[in-house]
Amino acid sequence: MSLPPFRNEPVLELRRAAARGQLAAGMAALEPELPLRVPVWIGDERRDGDGLVSTDPGNPDRVVAVAAMASEADVDDAVRTAAAAFPAWARTPAARRAEILMRAAAWLRANRARLAALEARECAKPWGEADGDVCEAIDFLEFYARGAIALADGKELFQVAGERNEMRYGPRGVVGVISPWNFPIAIPMGMTAAGLATGNTVVLKPAEQSPGCGLMVVQALREGGVPAGAIALVPGDGTAGAALVRHRDVATIAFTGSGPVGLEIMRAAAEVPAGGKHLKRVVAEMGGKNCVIVDSDADLDDAVPAIVQSAFVYAGQKCSAASRVLVHEAIADPLLERLSGAVDGLLVGQADTFGIDVPPVIERDARERVERYRALAAESGRIAAERREGVGDGGWFVAPTVATDLPADSPVLHEEIFGPLLAVERVRDVDAAMDRVDELAFALTGGLFARNPHTVHRVVERSPVGNLYVNRPITGAMVGRQPFGGNRLSGTGTKAGGPDYLLHFVEPHVVTENTVRHGLVI
Repeated sequence: MSLPPFRNEPVLELRRAAARGQLAAGMAALEPELPLRVPVWIGDERRDGDGLVSTDPGNPDRVVAVAAMASEADVDDAVRTAAAAFPAWARTPAARRAEILMRAAAWLRANRARLAALEARECAKPWGEADGDVCEAIDFLEFYARGAIALADGKELFQVAGERNEMRYGPRGVVGVISPWNFPIAIPMGMTAAGLATGNTVVLKPAEQSPGCGLMVVQALREGGVPAGAIALVPGDGTAGAALVRHRDVATIAFTGSGPVGLEIMRAAAEVPAGGKHLKRVVAEMGGKNCVIVDSDADLDDAVPAIVQSAFVYAGQKCSAASRVLVHEAIADPLLERLSGAVDGLLVGQADTFGIDVPPVIERDARERVERYRALAAESGRIAAERREGVGDGGWFVAPTVATDLPADSPVLHEEIFGPLLAVERVRDVDAAMDRVDELAFALTGGLFARNPHTVHRVVERSPVGNLYVNRPITGAMVGRQPFGGNRLSGTGTKAGGPDYLLHFVEPHVVTENTVRHGLVI
């Protein structure tokens, strides 16, 4: 099977009225369908229920989806069904699996505006972010389809006379996918598509805040032609996720979420259940405390808008979002002044309003968490800027805030906040900034604004992060262009959307044959 070269799906240009009209039409098409009914969906069986409810973060009285709550028995049924479907799916040629994934991508394209509208409603993603998320899901399907075909060719080994050596990659079995709410279609689709592309079967447990988007992931794959037994949906809370991790017949766990949950998954996966045949493999991405270094020669015309975009778009609810700025003391005051002005220009409001920068955070607990850190920053340091206009009582809104003059041991500087709170610190030079970065347990993304190429080289050599961005925003990784994933406590170093990602879902098999014949069997 020959496919054209991979190209990223173009995002809509929302400055154009026609593009805005497409998304508005998607919202109009979605509204009569709400609330969505999200079943436990295993094979051809669908069980509805109302144990899990997702609401609009900007209007918590609006119900977006009502989902069945998967029990441990449901998870067991889903894994057993996936295990039974595994042999047939594993034998399906890679080219055929690729064709199915590309048909799923076509379904996403056909429903793109409606899916973006669902993200705006269920997860309060602003229009540009929501459309970009659907595009990224399409990219994952297209990229991994091509990767599966390439992987099926195996690797060349050294050959000698009288012997033939072959190495191929085979699927591991059932993949349990546990996904987050902040990229509610792209991330679950990426992890699920990687499992399916390589011949594994998959059980998906979406975040409890976004079951409706999880349903769209499974629907797209089934519409594309994935067999019913090869993909299951088990909406639920942490109980369902824990049951999936512990299940004897789950060979691989793909997880994106918080550090504490990820560490618990790795502990549980290390235990081989009675009768288990796998050492469970964990593919984990667990967030970060992402720093942007601004040297004395930085172009503030570039740095300020990039920092504001990285810290506050989507209310800072990205694992890659900027949380901490380490600025050379020589330009700290002008940087803070310009950041304050930029923050004052941010638009705070409902996600479905075109042009909004900072929507509400996902839920009440998230707002309370960010407000605790904000109060701590005000008490122990200084609030340099905030944007309170648009922060009302109608949803889970938090004012985008810049804090400075914090003590070195402040939790605001060291703990993941996952909200629109940015800390700015003065440093004497870039080496001092790198020392502070190196103190952190996280190593996901980082940024540098500097004009001196020797400075850039020095930071590149020292930086522990998985993704370092130089003189640009630190969010917005693109499939195939910026393979994404962190080091240290930010994850297992796997690079989603990169050339090596599929290797985490397969195991190698080597066959050595003696080709010197010793007679014929008659």
